[in-house]
Amino acid sequence: MAMSCDHPDLLPLDEALQRLWNALPAPDLPGLRAERDDPATDRASMDGVALKASEGRASRRVLGTLYAGSDPAVFAVAPGTAVRIMTGAALPPGADAIVPVEALATDGDTVRPQVDPKVGDHVRRQGEQARAGDQLLPAGTPLSAARLALFAQEGQLLPLRPRLRVGVASTGNELVPHPASHQIRDSNGPMLAALAHTLGADVDLRSALPDEPAALAAALQNPGDIRILLTSGGVSMGDHDHLPGVLKDLGATILFHKIRLKPGKPMLAALLGDLLLLGLPGNPVSAYVNGLLFLSLALARLEGRAAPDPWRRARLAAAVRNKGDRPLLHPCRLVEGRLEPLPGKGSADLVTLARADALAWIDAGGLEAGTKTRWMPVV
Repeated sequence: MAMSCDHPDLLPLDEALQRLWNALPAPDLPGLRAERDDPATDRASMDGVALKASEGRASRRVLGTLYAGSDPAVFAVAPGTAVRIMTGAALPPGADAIVPVEALATDGDTVRPQVDPKVGDHVRRQGEQARAGDQLLPAGTPLSAARLALFAQEGQLLPLRPRLRVGVASTGNELVPHPASHQIRDSNGPMLAALAHTLGADVDLRSALPDEPAALAAALQNPGDIRILLTSGGVSMGDHDHLPGVLKDLGATILFHKIRLKPGKPMLAALLGDLLLLGLPGNPVSAYVNGLLFLSLALARLEGRAAPDPWRRARLAAAVRNKGDRPLLHPCRLVEGRLEPLPGKGSADLVTLARADALAWIDAGGLEAGTKTRWMPVV
């Protein structure tokens, strides 16, 4: 029986992601308290008429119309009267219920409810969402579009943070614009730049770096105006894999190097001052997988958002083998809600990755057809 070449001390993926998350500083996010009751007064939750519920289905004379933002004091609902009201408008004095438009019979400026109104029907009560002074968000709560809206509602408009700038640089002497048969073009650089852009970063796509320690050191010591640097290649065990040694010589903090994942085992993450370096493997599928997992997490942390959860679940349409003891992310097509595995040919198979729209998690030993497993989209 063939023995696995995997090492038992490789860092599990979830632990590597958590280690990166914990090492990065989150923005100092303020807490939030309600400035006033929410809603500040009773409001209509539907278009209709505002009236006294106690008068039941009796006809009422319409006094006028209230719109969202109108001063409700211009009308007072007395017996036998009602006020047309639009969603979001404040209730006029004397009214205690809303009858929706579709439940009204109308004859000129007279309306008659076709239902028995009850006190509070279709009314958002003052303070039902929050009372003045209530804590709405504790300090440090990750930001989201809805939470930014809540700050704005309470008169604390938080400015949108500028997009983080991410540098992208492949490494390798084999990368040339016009390759001979023993050379290749740089596909990782454009791929990772597109990925970073899709994930919400500003991108600085740089020229490929040669496999020379001095060139790597110079690039790391003079990173420019970037917060994160994505490199691909130079992190494995070859004679030209200089990046780990260069980082060590520069005094960088290595967060981890080598994870329990296939493809993508050589993955490296390090901090050099304020610069986060994500050293991705050189094979394109490995570089893509680790870029998708680790860059999305780093951007969320540094921008003050919650940790992303990329995983969804679906069943495999066919069995997938997985030799060795590392979990595999296998390229698939998602067809009618099922994962159809593609015949991938390893971590250098960019053709299959480009045809895939999902990466399915395959446990060590493989999974049978019909097994439900987690997967993440190819973006």
